[in-house]
Formats: sequence, C-alpha cells, structure tokens
Amino acid sequence: MTKLIGRFLADKTGATVVEYGLITAIISVALLGGLGTFANRLNGQFLGITNTISNAWADQ
Repeated sequence: MTKLIGRFLADKTGATVVEYGLITAIISVALLGGLGTFANRLNGQFLGITNTISNAWADQ
C-alpha cells in the first residue's frame, strides 16, 4: 500500500494536463479579447462605408 501511495505521489502526468488546460484558457481569453477589438473596428469601417454611400445617394 505504501508503495502504491508513493508511486501516486511521484506521478507528475496530471500536472501536465492541468498546465496545458491553463495555457489553453489563457490563449482563449486573449483571442476573444482580440476578436472583440477586431469586430468593433470592422463595424466602424462598415458604418463609414454606409455613411459615404448614403451621402453620395442623397446628393443626387
């Protein structure tokens, strides 16, 4: 029994899984933040194009 507990305590494979999970979570949060910024800028671009077209249409 002592040998089994010692082997369990010496096993570090579970720690690797936790580390990969944390890295994945950090990357996901960074991507979501960047995607939000990109979406806002893209929306601004489309609004600018829409306003330009509307103004050109109104001038005719």
